[in-house]
Amino acid sequence: MAALRREGRRFATPLISPRPIAAIRSPFLSEEDAPLGVRSISTQIVRNRMKSVKNIQKITKAMKMVAASKLRAIQVKAENSRGLWQPFTALLGDTPTVDAKKNVIVTISSDKGLCGGINSTAVKISKSLHKLNSGPDKENKYVILGEKAKAILVRDSKKDIELIITELQKNPLNYTQVSVLADDILKNVEFDALRIIYSKFHSVVSFLPTMATVLSPELVEREAESGGKLGELDSYEIEGGETKGEILQNLAEFQFSCVMFNAVLENACSEQGARMSAMDSSSRNAGEMLDRLTLTYNRTRQASITTELIEIISGASALEG
Repeated sequence: MAALRREGRRFATPLISPRPIAAIRSPFLSEEDAPLGVRSISTQIVRNRMKSVKNIQKITKAMKMVAASKLRAIQVKAENSRGLWQPFTALLGDTPTVDAKKNVIVTISSDKGLCGGINSTAVKISKSLHKLNSGPDKENKYVILGEKAKAILVRDSKKDIELIITELQKNPLNYTQVSVLADDILKNVEFDALRIIYSKFHSVVSFLPTMATVLSPELVEREAESGGKLGELDSYEIEGGETKGEILQNLAEFQFSCVMFNAVLENACSEQGARMSAMDSSSRNAGEMLDRLTLTYNRTRQASITTELIEIISGASALEG
């Protein structure tokens, strides 16, 4: 019996060891050193979440400042470029309702995201225009500028895509760069009408989806002969040895490059403005979330302290009793 009592004491000693009690209570004394406490884990999770939200808020504020600096630089170019294509509109008109058999829809989007619904809006209009101009004797093709429109249209209308151009804004935009791009499109695409879809910049919080139409020289000459808005072309005198067809060819090429230059700049302004607005909203939402997390953390911490005090007082009362 003595042996059994000694064995019992031998095995009972670890069971009444104070180490597990120290492991349970240590989180309330030092939350950093003992992760086994249940109450300390909840506050630790909230602290980690607060830290991540603060980091996200710093990133969104920095992105807003970068977008603002880029917008100021591009906005001046966009305003100056509006004077390039306006004389062509006065001379040749803008005829979006002209009946053309071969339509090429040039969809301009951005290469990067986090700029609101500017890219999805341009793609939706392009799809609607493609559906509107479809028919048994008509052909509709896409020319895509930008990664975001490419990602959507490649998935939905891959067979109708004629040309894809990305990383257009990798370098500062200028007329030479865009004119080379326009010349590349004219050489690789057959068209009767080019429908250029882009977002026209109005303000930081407002942009207008816009379509500009550039007709082929043959279609311009046909429309001029039939009268209408282009009937005034015959009232101009042609000087030099060039024929009317050659002049219209040169006008169409120059008009397309000017319209493309303005469209790319307007879309870039709209992109930076939409990104500024989106990042400002994200920063404000992060601030509101941080306030809620701080309140939750303080409540959880206060509840842990209150519970611990109740346990200490209850233990002391039990010992006294």
